[in-house]
Amino acid sequence: MKTTTWLAGGALTLAAAAAFSLQSLPAEGQQPLPTMVVYKSPACGCCQNWIQHMREAGFEAKVENVENIGAIKGTHGVSETLASCHTALVGGYVVEGHVPADVVKRLLKERPKVAGITVPGMPIGSPGMEAPDGRVQPYEILTFDREGKTTVYASRR
Repeated sequence: MKTTTWLAGGALTLAAAAAFSLQSLPAEGQQPLPTMVVYKSPACGCCQNWIQHMREAGFEAKVENVENIGAIKGTHGVSETLASCHTALVGGYVVEGHVPADVVKRLLKERPKVAGITVPGMPIGSPGMEAPDGRVQPYEILTFDREGKTTVYASRR
């Protein structure tokens, strides 16, 4: 009887895993999304919310909890004025802060010659920083290069 219960439970687990895998497959003709590595402080809850946003959008996100996030930012050219609470690496780009998944997908599709993309600070209403009342603080998503030059890539109002 235990074997039957285990097999039934295993079959359900396999079915759930298959459904999740199918959900994260790209649409026909689309390239799969690259794996993202997210560096964050172990105690940051909004970072975890942003990671969930990215996973729901189809990204595989590997999480690296680090004590000195500033060192990661410095290594990847993220200045204090561009910084937020977490730094991700994906497809050869740096993604700093609460950048919406659709903008990251656009970046990966267009492949501009920049080091990365950022939402400086932690604007209310950005992915991972949702307000209970649905309020969204207007913010800009910037590209940046290694010399510190920025360009507005997208905005949210």
